[in-house]
Amino acid sequence: MVFLPVYDYNQLRYIKRPYVTWALLAANILIYFLFQSGMVLNWDEFINRNYGFMPASILSNARSVADIPLIAQVPGIKLFTYMFLHGDLGHLFGNMLFLWVFGDNIEDAMGRFRYFLFYIACGVAAGLAHFLSQTTSTTPLIGASGAISGLLAAYLILFPRAKVWVLFFTRIPIKLRAFWVLGIYLIFNIVMATARGMDNVAWWAHIGGFAAGIVLVVMMRRPEVGLFKGEPDTIAAVGDAATVSPVEPVATGTTEAPVAQMDAPTVIVRVDRPKGEP
Repeated sequence: MVFLPVYDYNQLRYIKRPYVTWALLAANILIYFLFQSGMVLNWDEFINRNYGFMPASILSNARSVADIPLIAQVPGIKLFTYMFLHGDLGHLFGNMLFLWVFGDNIEDAMGRFRYFLFYIACGVAAGLAHFLSQTTSTTPLIGASGAISGLLAAYLILFPRAKVWVLFFTRIPIKLRAFWVLGIYLIFNIVMATARGMDNVAWWAHIGGFAAGIVLVVMMRRPEVGLFKGEPDTIAAVGDAATVSPVEPVATGTTEAPVAQMDAPTVIVRVDRPKGEP
């Protein structure tokens, strides 16, 4: 990946804590370390084979039902379970970093329940896109990147001007607008998908999740959350948007200065403030 995000300047507006994002992070990390890392249980091959999404399994089931765990026999269940599995620590770290940086603002913009549904729907769409690109593949698809691609699409639509600190080629720290970071992410995936580069990466799953995110964010965002918005850049920009405090009219023939009404809104301006501060 050209850019590795590490932090964004985008204040939460409706929720204090992104509990669903934290829960998704915890679920992915715990599943990996408990069942796939070999540090607790060495079930990696078993988990991937039975709970990863295999496109060929939709058209035919080459294995005996007796060989498959009961939960894995539920129709369509692997389109959900695959997005909580990861191939190695680097795979997990990259996905969780993107989820950590961008997920909280999408949860804030949608509300917790709709955000969770959005995440799952993007992951399912990513799996179906992968199926359409490789209908006969017997290699299990695993990873949260399809669902997270949907979050990146939503962020691009809602906050294109937000500022994001990234590591350029994982080494050089620079600050860019979100539309540069996420636009290049999309272009990179399209180029790699059409060039069939690195066949062990499900590029079409990323694109499918991204496309689903663009469509679903319009319907699932809070009504008061606008599209293509972003954090104000300067104090002047905030001031222009602020409501001017009304004042009491001055009585004729007096020299008293007008007094602002006490119930008028107060604007506190901070530029590039960290997320944890008001």
